[in-house]
Amino acid sequence: MRPYRVVDAFSAVPFRGNPVAVVLQADGLSAAQMQAIAAWTNLSETTFHLTPTEAGADYRLRIFTPNSELPFAGHPTIGSAHALIEAGLITPQDGLVVQQCAAGLIPVRQEGDQLTLRLPEPRFRDLTASEAAELADLLGAPLARGSAPAVVDVGPLWVVADLGSAAAVTALTPDLARMARFESAVGAGGVTVFGRKPEGGIEVRSFVPSDGVAEDPVCGSGNGAVAALRMRAGELGEGARYLATQGRCVGRDGEIAVSVEGGRIFIGGRAVTTVTGQVAV
Repeated sequence: MRPYRVVDAFSAVPFRGNPVAVVLQADGLSAAQMQAIAAWTNLSETTFHLTPTEAGADYRLRIFTPNSELPFAGHPTIGSAHALIEAGLITPQDGLVVQQCAAGLIPVRQEGDQLTLRLPEPRFRDLTASEAAELADLLGAPLARGSAPAVVDVGPLWVVADLGSAAAVTALTPDLARMARFESAVGAGGVTVFGRKPEGGIEVRSFVPSDGVAEDPVCGSGNGAVAALRMRAGELGEGARYLATQGRCVGRDGEIAVSVEGGRIFIGGRAVTTVTGQVAV
């Protein structure tokens, strides 16, 4: 038996954020066992807490979708750090813990009830004109005029597109079967779109049909990829801060705090444990 928790990330209200299943003290489990547990939970991600193997790390995390392993993901990082701190398995030093994962060492800062991670350095590949046209067609909505959609690699690879307004984002009814084929064709794991709200901040939606997740409720890496694209376009500079909302279309209402510090992107939010127990392995 292994200790097990489900944590809603990017919300302080139970059942409003994005749930991640966290298996604590998972040393000794094989990759096949981890994948089987992740398929069973059927959440967008399930994580496994392991003893670190790199100097400077407080813990090691492996992250699985129902179908595959990820090098890094945002809401699992926030949710797992919350679970480990709450369980007393790690203790922040000067408000900081360091996660080891396949994408490297990820610092996670605790400030009050908010946890904030530093995004891995992003890499970009611009979509071709024909790829951008196909994306707009399968979304059923035009891309923002003058925008440059791209595949953004932040561990997970996201196709990121600017739709201009939050209203355009929430109105989407994309062709998910076609989107799954598009994701595979361009070498990405999902599609994240965003648009600006009149009162400030942005609305975001993330779709991952190629991995069996129609819509990810509140996505840390997707929001990080959006911030990276906006930063590259000159829309965000040093010291920029904004609040992104995501999940309204699937009844979740998550909130993600995004900032740029020292030329790096930081993704933050609150978390709440909704399930505690044990999983039989």
